[in-house]
Amino acid sequence: MFAVIMAGGKGARFWPRSREKKPKHLLNIIGEKTLIQETAERIKTLIPPENILVVTGKKHAGALVKQLPEIPSRNIIIEPEGKNTAACIGLAALHVCKKNHDDIMVVLPADHAVTDPKRYIDIIRKAVKTASEEDGLVTIGIKPSSVQTGFGYIELATLYKKIDNEEVFNVKSIREKPDFPKATEFVQSGNFYWNSGIFIWKASVILKEISRFLPDLYSGLMKIKDVLGSPEKETVLTRVYRKFSSVSIDYGVMEKANKVFMLRGDFGWSDVGSWDTLWEILPEDVNGNAAVAGSRIIIENSEGSLIYNPQKLTALIGVKDLIIVETKDSLLICKKGCSQDVKKIVEKLTSDKLKKYL
Repeated sequence: MFAVIMAGGKGARFWPRSREKKPKHLLNIIGEKTLIQETAERIKTLIPPENILVVTGKKHAGALVKQLPEIPSRNIIIEPEGKNTAACIGLAALHVCKKNHDDIMVVLPADHAVTDPKRYIDIIRKAVKTASEEDGLVTIGIKPSSVQTGFGYIELATLYKKIDNEEVFNVKSIREKPDFPKATEFVQSGNFYWNSGIFIWKASVILKEISRFLPDLYSGLMKIKDVLGSPEKETVLTRVYRKFSSVSIDYGVMEKANKVFMLRGDFGWSDVGSWDTLWEILPEDVNGNAAVAGSRIIIENSEGSLIYNPQKLTALIGVKDLIIVETKDSLLICKKGCSQDVKKIVEKLTSDKLKKYL
């Protein structure tokens, strides 16, 4: 059994703290450890470090080797360029298949938070058992606590069976991130769960599904497979990857596959996808104010505000529902509920070629 930690992405909605050189998963957003360190810590109670693979870009490989000393450096798989999760997972599956094509892959995002790691491992273990017995695609769904447009959704069909008293459901459909009216409809139906981005399957099964639904990707992966471990690997990998389309595993495979199962992930999950979602898991004072660790604050007659500013003292007077984030070179002031739009600032900085702020 292998864990595959996907450590790509920019964490654009966490600007100005998250930057191209140091994206969200390399930051200590919640506690002393970085998000990817916490992800590796959680899963290593089930899967030993020598069986944990991390897929990343060349730019961040060195930082990952430093942050994850227990994981062998040979397990850091470098993509020549980011091509979304289908290519990332396909490449990892090739490495798993070198050991045993029927080995299980537990695919994990690098930058999520969990408040109940014991329950998390319990659910993952049962999902692994499901994938072993059924030769299907298994995912973990999160019961919605609010209407969110930043998540994909999983629609349940019927109860399939129980594994060690845990309910395993047939999945009716996988939906891309909806607009607000559609997300409201999903949540009110009670039959939809947030897509956690956690997947469990045999390496052979996901490669078979990629061959069915993404034949061009599969063809390229087979070219890479032929040269793994050879001197030609880097040249072929770069050439083949350049031709891949950017496709998510959800859109490319999960939405189309017939044998998809879901277990409920009641382990205190958060994708920590924006300053607003971080707010939901931080402790608050009696007036709903929260501060990220290391921030020094004085608050008078203010409520519902989030502060990150370890550089200097921040004083709030008579304000409400603000997100205030300061780094050495940037200051973000955002209304609560609008932090999904921080990525628009990143897009603007990119289009204006203000690279020093990215």
